[in-house]
Amino acid sequence: MLDLIIKNGNCFINGKLQKKDIGVLNGKITQIEDSIIDKSKDVLEANKLIVLPGCIDTQVHFREPGSTDTEDLNSGSKAAIVGGITGVFEMPNTNPPTANEKEFKKKLNLAKDRMFCNYAFYFGATPTNQSELSKLKNLEGCCGVKLFAGSSTGNLLVHKEEDIEKVFEHTTKVVSVHSEDEDILNQRKKLRENGNVLTHQVWRNEESAMSSTRRIVKIAKRLNKKAHILHVTTKEEVDFLSQHKGNITFEITPQHLTLYSPDCYQKLGTYAQMNPPIRDKSHYDRLWYAVRNNYNETIGSDHAPHLKVNKDKEYPNSPSGMPGVQTLLPVMLNHINNGKLKLEQLVNFLCENPVKIFGIKNKGYIKKEYDADLTIVDLNKKIKIENSIIESKCKWSPFDGYEFKGKPVATIVNGVIKMKNGKIFGDPSGKPMLFK
Repeated sequence: MLDLIIKNGNCFINGKLQKKDIGVLNGKITQIEDSIIDKSKDVLEANKLIVLPGCIDTQVHFREPGSTDTEDLNSGSKAAIVGGITGVFEMPNTNPPTANEKEFKKKLNLAKDRMFCNYAFYFGATPTNQSELSKLKNLEGCCGVKLFAGSSTGNLLVHKEEDIEKVFEHTTKVVSVHSEDEDILNQRKKLRENGNVLTHQVWRNEESAMSSTRRIVKIAKRLNKKAHILHVTTKEEVDFLSQHKGNITFEITPQHLTLYSPDCYQKLGTYAQMNPPIRDKSHYDRLWYAVRNNYNETIGSDHAPHLKVNKDKEYPNSPSGMPGVQTLLPVMLNHINNGKLKLEQLVNFLCENPVKIFGIKNKGYIKKEYDADLTIVDLNKKIKIENSIIESKCKWSPFDGYEFKGKPVATIVNGVIKMKNGKIFGDPSGKPMLFK
């Protein structure tokens, strides 16, 4: 007897949609047939729905330990599965930072039996923890190294060129980079105007991003290491990175593909503030040019919640960042419906490419013997984003009031239905992802 059959779905298999039944046993896909007649403990009718491999958000901040009033691993994972996300890569800028083996294992313990989605954690680079970085190859649940070349907290800032080189030298993992030039940011800090969030993009200008990205690519190529540039925001970076493929990959966020300046700051104020910033329409247009041409490899939400009481502070005392793990899919499905990208591209960005870049085992595809992580969407169903439906503890979204066409309707994690029609089922049973 099977544990679960997904019946009559349009399943994304081998690069195209195929009408199939999927049989699941012990958390694995065991059958993919035109029709499965075996008995099953549970059946999910997926007629007129699209069944995708489980979607992975490769950049989230769930704030635990240290800021659990804003988010924690449990609440963040609820937001993920309601948004159709089956797995997340979580960031190390917590308090204390996840920058040594002891803190890393503590975080794994915090996640155990508390997260609804599957998970992996980044190991934070510091100027002095190279000996730790050389031991990550077999560390359970470690997706890569996070390097803050600009703008971070505590000891996670690594902005001197010689220290950045040491990070790349000492690890076999992918180094994912927050790419802003700290020296330029410090020089330009005086351009911030109190109470004027529009000056956020003036302070953190295009050159601060481009200068850092140029340096990261130079170092990674010289040392033949993998670098993944997070939340790329500028047309200059798109043009530069499109010329440097191979070991260099990059991410764009849904918010940078949906919002642009000055409109977003006029509408949202400090709620539109993030690092790197949302920029003007010329950059937005170039990011879409990147997506159309598959220059970027991933789309990650950079889910970075803050409580309203803090976002309401006068700029620049307001923190940077916005939630996004729950809205990533609705936003991008709406863009598919608007003809801005194809479904197969989204599967590349959220399923297949994360597997290829980071070496995740048994995920990213609908294949026999692969993990039964599946995201089921209705491309024709509309969803209105309202702060009241946000599962994150911050209880707001920059897309409050937006109506999107395309909705995640079920999330299956390790062969078990964890979300259906917005309702969460059962207990947290997410597991650490495995890596090659």
